[in-house]
Formats: sequence, C-alpha cells, structure tokens
Amino acid sequence: MTRDEVEIVLIAAAWTAGAGAVGLVASRLIARRSLRWLLALVALVAVGGVVAGVIGTANAMFLSGHDRQVVLLVCLVAGLVAVFFALVVGASVVRGSRTLREDARRFGETGEYAASPAGPAEFQALSTELARTSAKLKESRGREQALEHSRRELVAWVSHDLRSPLAGLRAMTEALEDGMAEDPARYHRQMRSEVDRMVRMVDDLFELSRIHAGVLQVSLQNVDLGDIVSEAIAGADPVARAAGVRLGGSVEPGATVTADPAGLTRVVANLVTNAIRHTPPDGVVSITGRVVDEAVELSVSDACGGIPDDDLGRVFDVAWRGTSARTPEVDQQHGTGAGLGLAIVKGIVEAHHGVVQVRNESPGCRFLVRLPV
Repeated sequence: MTRDEVEIVLIAAAWTAGAGAVGLVASRLIARRSLRWLLALVALVAVGGVVAGVIGTANAMFLSGHDRQVVLLVCLVAGLVAVFFALVVGASVVRGSRTLREDARRFGETGEYAASPAGPAEFQALSTELARTSAKLKESRGREQALEHSRRELVAWVSHDLRSPLAGLRAMTEALEDGMAEDPARYHRQMRSEVDRMVRMVDDLFELSRIHAGVLQVSLQNVDLGDIVSEAIAGADPVARAAGVRLGGSVEPGATVTADPAGLTRVVANLVTNAIRHTPPDGVVSITGRVVDEAVELSVSDACGGIPDDDLGRVFDVAWRGTSARTPEVDQQHGTGAGLGLAIVKGIVEAHHGVVQVRNESPGCRFLVRLPV
C-alpha cells in the first residue's frame, strides 16, 4: 500500500469515526424513544460515515469542485433513501412490538396466549415462549384446582370418618359412666379399636402432608423384595382369613431394589390392605414381584370386580374411595378407610422415582408398581 493510500485510509477512518461518535451520542439521547427512530439513526449514521469519509478525502483525492458536488449529491440521495427504508422497516418492527405487547397484556388479564407467526424471528421466538408459558400456567392451574378439590373432599371425608367413631366413643363413655354397660370389657375393647383406627387415620394424614409438602425423606438401602412381600403377607393374613379372602404371592429370587425399607413396606401393606378390603369372600389376592429391564415390578391383583373406566384416573386421588363397582368394606379392623392409602402409595413411589398404575384384569384390578433397581 502506497503512502497516499495509507493517508487516505487514515483520513477516511478519522472522519468516519467522528460521524460514528456523533451517532453514538445521538443514540444515547433517543434511547428511550421508539425503535423506528433508532433504526433510522442507524441508517443515517451509516450514510453519514460514508459522506464524512468522502468529504475528508476529497481534497486528498484532488477532486474538482464539480466532481465533489456530484459525489455529495449521490451520498445525499442514498442517505435519504436509506433513512426512508429504515423508517419503513422500523414501522413494521414497531407494529410487531405493539401486537406482542397487546398479546402480553391479554395474557396477564386472561392467562391465555396464542403464538403469533408474524414479525421478526426474535419476536416469533418470544411469542412461542409466551405461548409455552401460558400452557404451563394452564396446566399448573388445573393441578392446583384438582388439588384444592381433593383437599376439600379430604376434609369432608375425614370429618365424616372422625365424627362417627367420636360419637361412638362418647356414647360408650357415657354408658360406662352411668353404669349402663352390660359388658364393660367389650366396651373397652371397642373403644380401643376405635382409637386405634383414628390413630391410623391421623398417621396417614401426617404422612400425606409430608408428601404434598415435598419433605418426605427416603433412606435408600438395598432391599430384598421377597422379604418385604413375606412380611406384608404375614401381617395381612389374619385380616384376609377373617374376611374369607385367600392371600398368596411369589417373588423372583434375587429381586432386590434400592429403596427406603419403611416406605416400601408401607406401599406393599397399603396395596394389600386395599385389595383385601375390596375383595369379596372366597376371592383371591395375589402379590408377585420380578425384575424387568433394570427395574423391579411389584403387582397386587384382587377380585374387586373392576373399576369403571371413568374412575381409573381417580384411584390415586386423595379421599377417593371407589364406586359401587367395588364391594363394601369386609373387615372391622380397617373399616372403609379414609381414601388416603393409595394416595400415600403414589407419593412414596414417586419419591423413589418410580411409577404406580392400575388396570382392570378379570376378575378385578391389578396394581403395578415399577421402581428403578
């Protein structure tokens, strides 16, 4: 590069930088103005930089006055055209911005938002993200409404379940105080049974509150599923015999899972108790366990007669007790329950990153728990 060329480059750079500095100051002054003016300023600074460079180098290029005037006129026309198109583009961007703002305002008022395909790619991406957020909020509101509905049901059910035993306890206490009880020992046993049932209900409520609050802690250990199932069968066998229900099961040898022993024991016990409660006399409750695809599957099958398809999605809801398709309670020890057992099962299983499902299989239902090994 010759010395003249270097001199021209330096002169052009200096004049163009000056124009850019002026444009930078102007952008600070109109930073809070409409976006269309910022776009027009960009076009104006770009053309202004070219004009400044031409003016600065005109003398060095030894242009005649006529040639210099022609060059400046061309730059002026090009600048006006550039500013015009910048204003047109700016107006389009501003319209897209206003549309997005109005949609966001309606989103804040109604919670509903539909993605708009118009506008620049950035606006479209923002609109899509807002639509995704709207869908998530709608889903969250649905879950909140369902949870609130289940809470109200729970309060109603628990209030009913507590009122009956409390009324019975009061009546038996008054009979004992008045000396009207013909068999005080039987009254004492019945009172103890009612108290135990209320204690179990309160324990279930406490466990469910920890699950919903997200503070349920699990102490993971290697657990032999066969031992858990054997303990559950041994504990539930007297209840099953009293109800005339045959109880049995089998687990594949070596079926172990990393889980909280107490939590897994409660899952199996709740499922077995639920199955016995809803199985008529001479029915069969079967428990099986196996290892499948790096997971352990535990299934509990009963003879409840099946659950209506419309109710299958509510089985694990708080305070859900089934419909007329499920037989009434069959044991005095557990009663009808407060509808908390299966909700607790779901909470504990999900705390172990597992899933629990239910499906109708003749002659009743099959509850399937799948836990990662």
